[in-house]
Amino acid sequence: MSFSKTTTTQISRRSFGFGFAAFGLVACGNVTSADQRGVQGSTPLAKPGLPADLRPTPNAGYDAWVDGFYSRAQAQGISEATLRAGFRNAGYLPGVVKRDRNQTEFKRTLEDYLSIAVSDERVSKGRAAYQRHRKTLLALEAKYGVDASIIAAIWGLESFYGERRGDVPVVSATSTLAYDGRRGAFFEKQLIAALKILQNGDITANRMTGSWAGAMGHTQFIPTSYQAFAVDFTGDGRRDIWSEDPTDALASTAAYLQRNGWTRGTRWGREVTGAAAAGALQPQPGGPSFAVTGNFKAIKRYNNSDAYAIGVGHLADRIAGGAPLRGTFPPDANGLTKDDRVALQKRLTAKGFDTDGADGILGPKSQAAISAYQSSIGLPATGTPSQELLRGLK
Repeated sequence: MSFSKTTTTQISRRSFGFGFAAFGLVACGNVTSADQRGVQGSTPLAKPGLPADLRPTPNAGYDAWVDGFYSRAQAQGISEATLRAGFRNAGYLPGVVKRDRNQTEFKRTLEDYLSIAVSDERVSKGRAAYQRHRKTLLALEAKYGVDASIIAAIWGLESFYGERRGDVPVVSATSTLAYDGRRGAFFEKQLIAALKILQNGDITANRMTGSWAGAMGHTQFIPTSYQAFAVDFTGDGRRDIWSEDPTDALASTAAYLQRNGWTRGTRWGREVTGAAAAGALQPQPGGPSFAVTGNFKAIKRYNNSDAYAIGVGHLADRIAGGAPLRGTFPPDANGLTKDDRVALQKRLTAKGFDTDGADGILGPKSQAAISAYQSSIGLPATGTPSQELLRGLK
């Protein structure tokens, strides 16, 4: 997840840690020398909902890479039993490579980012989740010094409070990306870390699932971050960030922030206006400004993005009962305010051109609806919104 600090915010398809589909895994059944020694196998996990491109696919190059990796892993302390267990149902996932190579950067303003990150639904679900886990969150605040609402907000941004943790098998995902080579050294390091997690007994291979890029659990730890920061807060002997019970995952997030500079009793920052805004952070020209603290920097260690840290901080404030931002955002490059964009989406939908909701964010679905409407009335299908288009839809 990467963001620029310029007028717009660069948001990858993996941004916020949400939006994962419910994936499963069935094996490809190809036999290699690795199969013969039990590193790979053909027993399907039979999880429902797996897209075809995220099912193991025969790939001789991948099989040869696994053969070579086997000895490298053993040299780093991975036992043969762990390798057999980790790779038993693993395989090459072409969809992982496709997603890695096609991370189109969507240019979003801070206004659009916050519309998603601090939506009414995310706030209401966050307040409910906070109340359900209030005792745990307050215990974590007491132990680690990190505000309970901040922990809840990161949970909300990373997995929509546990609803979207990802079901892609981590060994398959990381080994596919390590073999692919674009970031081979990084993902081989993640694969080794994942296998060490299995060897430690924290999780079984069939339960070690996450995003297509290997981020795991309620708060989307990559394997090396898990090794460095995950904690067993429940005391059951396992650091289980995958469980329906989010306790260990939330505790691990609190520990991460504490060890990355969080100061107990200090806020992340606040919105400022007027004279107080001089010298404050203003990610979107003409939009709200923020005075931030060292804890803002600690949040950025979780995700190095001003927009992400503001999203976490503001969502935390809203979960705790705070009000929406007071400042307003300027019209966009097409002269439309957010209210204009919402009205445009509603009017298009009313005329039968589905925009997939009316949130004021004119993404691909809205652009396609605009193009279809333009074509229907004999205009060039540019997909570009405008005040004129809005007026014509009345």
